[in-house]
Amino acid sequence: MTSKFFEKNNTVNDLRNRLLFVFFILIIYRLGAHIPIPLVDAKQILNSFSDDNAGIFSLFNLFSGGALSKITVFSLGIMPYISSSIIIQLLSTTWEPMIKLKKDGDFGRRKMSDYTRLLTVVLSSFQAVAMAKMIINFSIYSNFNFLFYSVIVITLVAGTLFLMWLGELINEKGIGNGISLIIFTSIVSNLPRSVASTLEKVRQGELNIIVMFLFLIVLFVVIFLIIFVERAQKKITINYPKRQQGRKVFAAQTTFLPLKINMSGVIPPIFASSLILFPITLIHWLDPNSSNFILNSIRYIITPGKLPYLFLFALFIIFFCFFYTSLVFKSSDTADNLKRSGGFIAGIRPGDNTAAYIDKIVKKLTIIGAFYLTFVCLLPEFLVTFLNVPFYFGGTSLLIVIVVIMDFISQVQSKMISYKYDGLIKKYKLTGF
Repeated sequence: MTSKFFEKNNTVNDLRNRLLFVFFILIIYRLGAHIPIPLVDAKQILNSFSDDNAGIFSLFNLFSGGALSKITVFSLGIMPYISSSIIIQLLSTTWEPMIKLKKDGDFGRRKMSDYTRLLTVVLSSFQAVAMAKMIINFSIYSNFNFLFYSVIVITLVAGTLFLMWLGELINEKGIGNGISLIIFTSIVSNLPRSVASTLEKVRQGELNIIVMFLFLIVLFVVIFLIIFVERAQKKITINYPKRQQGRKVFAAQTTFLPLKINMSGVIPPIFASSLILFPITLIHWLDPNSSNFILNSIRYIITPGKLPYLFLFALFIIFFCFFYTSLVFKSSDTADNLKRSGGFIAGIRPGDNTAAYIDKIVKKLTIIGAFYLTFVCLLPEFLVTFLNVPFYFGGTSLLIVIVVIMDFISQVQSKMISYKYDGLIKKYKLTGF
């Protein structure tokens, strides 16, 4: 009884220590989000933003956890690292040298991690230079030298690299999903203030309580939809015939090939947002007072909340759903693996016919997933734009928050299960078996 008590107690302590470590790292992140960049007047720059660029500014500010509005060392957030990870992942499925490197096991994974870090430095440096130019454009000071540029750029790049290091620490000593937890913290950091502001509007009569009640119903429906679709799977029955290996005879077996409805995850909305906002961000940050008619037209059209922006956003989400799914899932590879292992789908010949059958199912699932992502990401935009409902989360942000919470729960459950298996192995002395 005593040994069982101590084993259980050690399991609880280890999990508790990991969770406390994650909490400690996130506290460090939130403290760093309030450390200002030297030589910069954040209030003066914030007041210089107009209503036209407020949507873009608020979007970047949301993913930085409010650090951008304060012009702090974490103003760039973790998005350069995420963009680098996505680019390296795409290259590992399309570029032959990266495909070979991906198949090299631990060595290949370490090299890909190094390339991701180097690309993060490049992307964050580019964004830091653009942000330094923005700070100078909106600043009241006029005498700037190379040292001023260098301080801003080095500070911003160092902040992004520090966040990347914090995420890796959570992966190593916490419970995993470090970068996702940092993004989650960034998004929800201003949630209490937003809730208080909304309740104050209801109290003062600026917001109808019936509209607020209907809004909460819609919010819960969207959350339920996200959880349901993210957990849903299409199971394809795989049959294995009776076979003999040496003296052992294996009976016929039946398993399932699970296919998620939304195989692309949250990548399509992130890609769509980045692709649309990249040119308009350069215009705002590098030349905010441009009088060029074409640039001003582009800036007006591709602005969050405008109908052209919503149309392009939906179009790019659908495109990237099909594009990314085709990269991460190869029906031909799945069919070849089934053929080599002796598995088959009832009524479908192995090989090319199996690949065509699986590909047909994947395309149908991708269509459903694309419309699901489009609906989830655009519904909050319509509520905010046309009904003036105070929806703090954008569709992409809400999707990220819920998916991260689901992954966090899964990570905790997997840790607990692994502890139970370790306890069983120690109990029955199966360590060397």
